[in-house]
Amino acid sequence: MTTPLIRPARPEDDDALGQLDRDTWSPLHAVVPRPQPPFDLFFDSNHRPQDFLVAEAEDGTLTGYIRLVPPTRLACNRHVRQIQGLAVADRARGRGVARALLRAACEEAVRQGATRVTLRVLGHNKPARSLYASEGFVVEGVLPGEFFLDGRYVDDVLMGRALPV
Repeated sequence: MTTPLIRPARPEDDDALGQLDRDTWSPLHAVVPRPQPPFDLFFDSNHRPQDFLVAEAEDGTLTGYIRLVPPTRLACNRHVRQIQGLAVADRARGRGVARALLRAACEEAVRQGATRVTLRVLGHNKPARSLYASEGFVVEGVLPGEFFLDGRYVDDVLMGRALPV
C-alpha cells in the first residue's frame, strides 16, 4: 500500500472535489439530502480551498479530502480546529487514505497553532468512529436523536483529541 500524496486543495480542484463529494454521498454520514442537478460549486465563501487537504493518487486523480477549520471566530477557542468533512472515493477505500488525511489534518492543526481537534460523527457510522478512536479521538459528548434520517433518529457524537504542543 502506497501512502497517498496529501496536499492543500487548489481552486482548480473544484470540479473533481464536487464530483467526489457527490460520488461519496451516503446516508451513513450525510445529514443533507443527496445532491441533485444543477450542482453547486464545491468551493464557496464558506468552503474555501485553503480549508481542505486532498489525497492525490499517482495518476493525479483526487481520491479524498478533509476539511479543517476553526469551529468559531471567537478568540477564546482559536486553539481548536474542527474537522468538518472527510470523504474517500470508493476505489481508494481500505488503502489508508482516510487515515493519511486525518493524520495530515492533525499535523496541519498543530502547524496552525492548535492544541486540540474536534469533530462530529453520526452515531451509526461505526467505520468512521473506529478510525477516529484508533487515531486518539475520544467521545466527549452525545446528542441523542439529534437527526431524523431515513425514518429513524440518529445520535450526533462529538469527539476530540489533544494535539502535541
